[in-house]
Amino acid sequence: MPTILRQINIISRSAAQFRSANMKNSELGACHHSYILAICRHPGISGEELARHICVNKSNVARNLSYLEEKGYVRREQSGKDKRVTLCYPTEKMLEALPEVKRISEEWTRKITEELSAEEAEQFAAILDKVAKKAREFAERGGKE
Repeated sequence: MPTILRQINIISRSAAQFRSANMKNSELGACHHSYILAICRHPGISGEELARHICVNKSNVARNLSYLEEKGYVRREQSGKDKRVTLCYPTEKMLEALPEVKRISEEWTRKITEELSAEEAEQFAAILDKVAKKAREFAERGGKE
């Protein structure tokens, strides 16, 4: 039996290919959807919070935020409470891109679950939520028990 991780990786890599193909006429890459969704949901999120939220390391966040800022999708400002913290806000350009990013994500989910019954799709989503929650807990502890 293939490992769960292998199956999840196949889904994740295939999703990235789907996003890339559907965003090919855009400045945005497959990796940017997580940033757009998170920043639009949580305006004023710090880079560190963003890294935890989307489960990537801080250097990836810094690199992608620089790109998104350069292209006009994100505005970063120093926190008034702590000068060491940079807060991220969506620009009008990011807010305009949000519906398309959501549409592509929803289309992907619809395509990969189309052969599941409504009940199976609901169960699958619930199981994934449970497993993802456990995975996040391990990640937050640095991968330790």
